Amino acid sequence: MKGFLGVDVGSVSTNLVVLDERGNVVSLIYRRTQGQPINAVKEGMKEIQADLPGDIEIIGVGTTGSARYLSGVMVGADIVKNEITAHAVAATHVVPQVRTVLEIGGQDSKIILLRDGIVIDFAMNTVCAAGTGSFLDHQSTRLGIPIEEFGSYALQADVSCQIAGRCSVFAESDMVHKQQMGYRMEDIIYGLCQALVRNYLNNLAKGKELLTPIVFQGGVAANAGMKKAFEEALQTEIVIPKHHHVMGAIGAALLARGTVRDGKTNFKGFEIASIDYQTRSFHCKGCENNCEIVRIQVSGKTLACWGGRCGKWEVATAEEAELLLQTSI
Repeated sequence: MKGFLGVDVGSVSTNLVVLDERGNVVSLIYRRTQGQPINAVKEGMKEIQADLPGDIEIIGVGTTGSARYLSGVMVGADIVKNEITAHAVAATHVVPQVRTVLEIGGQDSKIILLRDGIVIDFAMNTVCAAGTGSFLDHQSTRLGIPIEEFGSYALQADVSCQIAGRCSVFAESDMVHKQQMGYRMEDIIYGLCQALVRNYLNNLAKGKELLTPIVFQGGVAANAGMKKAFEEALQTEIVIPKHHHVMGAIGAALLARGTVRDGKTNFKGFEIASIDYQTRSFHCKGCENNCEIVRIQVSGKTLACWGGRCGKWEVATAEEAELLLQTSI
């Protein structure tokens, strides 16, 4: 069996997916990044290797997410793409006629508009935690309710409890106030879901035409209360894919499938899980931009660098990077 590996490393979760040649999910891993992307990728590679059939051969690899360059160097990616492209490709694969993608992850959220399978517009919110998975995680911990049960609580609400959702700090203080007033927990939680949906639509969808079919993906899509709140706000049905929490990784694997030809892949094998990687940062003195560059090394040897505005570090080979380091630090 031939397989394609997709790796999506974000601030909260690290996801790995293997697809077969038809694009069906063979295996998937969803794990917490916990601020250690290198370790998360290594452990994820161990886990997915153990879960895969013994006769599968990885013939293509794609990476995405905020740590896509780092993970791409580690696993030997054939293609490295941003989250917008990866999520759009995955959504189109699941719902071919999709025209709007709502995606809420651990620490950011995004909206993608497609027409005839082509991205025509998008918006991202990366500056405020309100409405993201990390904020919901924090509230579930504060309330003593497992995040997995948040959605079921929201569906039991009797009335709409108004919560200020434009800021995570104000939202939390408003929730505390409503608790002190004696509101039911179910009503408060659903009120929070409604507030987060209002915040999302006001920040990301303002002035945009949200046409159906609408697909909701990302870890927060597991919250049934958020789905209900979106459907009430948009007055239409929302589609949630089966593997909504790993759609970025699925998109990366699909992009790899469309990139690799004749089985010629850069994949370094699952053995990378046992390699000791180190990262270092420095400021490039090549020009007045003074860019902060990150480099990844193994046994003191530089594998790759990235982070500059001009792009010279990203396109440099390992040998060229070593030469640049001599003149740019």
